[in-house]
Amino acid sequence: MAEVALAAEPRAELGSATSGRMRAAGRIPAIVYGKGTEPFAISVEGRAFRSALSGPAGLNALLDLHLGGDTHLALARDIQRHPVKGTVTHVDFLIVKRDQAIVVDVPLALVGEALGVTSMGGMIVQDHSVLTIIATPVTIPDVIEVDISALELGQTLRLADITLPDGVTTEVDPETVIVTGLEPRVMEVESEEDLEAAAAAAAAEGEAAGEAAPGGGDDAGSDDNAE
Repeated sequence: MAEVALAAEPRAELGSATSGRMRAAGRIPAIVYGKGTEPFAISVEGRAFRSALSGPAGLNALLDLHLGGDTHLALARDIQRHPVKGTVTHVDFLIVKRDQAIVVDVPLALVGEALGVTSMGGMIVQDHSVLTIIATPVTIPDVIEVDISALELGQTLRLADITLPDGVTTEVDPETVIVTGLEPRVMEVESEEDLEAAAAAAAAEGEAAGEAAPGGGDDAGSDDNAE
């Protein structure tokens, strides 16, 4: 996985007021932490941060945090956003090592055409869109492809049916269903006797309603003639 450079600045002043001024100036307050490292505060330029995560790796982009004369290999982990605007308000960066495995979530992408399902009117249902994996930072895949070409109606693809990329493992149950070839829903057709009975009941209700209406029925007509 290619590494993306991201410039950072130390953040000496903490607090909501200082963070607010940073955000107004287009910067994002952040914290850097990692095993054997005391957490320290930094800030990054908002536009540069968004650009760093816009590549194929997305949130799993491997970042070179340049802070003065130091460089830290890191991943953006906890990203907080404004509840209304959706803008990033704070980031936690995790320092990682190239040869040390970590736990991350990777998207699952369906590839191929399941003609055995779609040609029969069925539906392809993706039960899981991400998979939690274990890999070193340099072997984290951008996506894990799931080939659905052989999927038939009523069948499922389990995690055990998927070949993971080299260097990638998972502790998720191998029986976990990833994709289902859902059979088309068939509406029950009522019998001819049921249809006739329903029609007769509807007709009877209509006649009863007509008789109950003001001025309706033979009796009402007889009264009018008597007058």
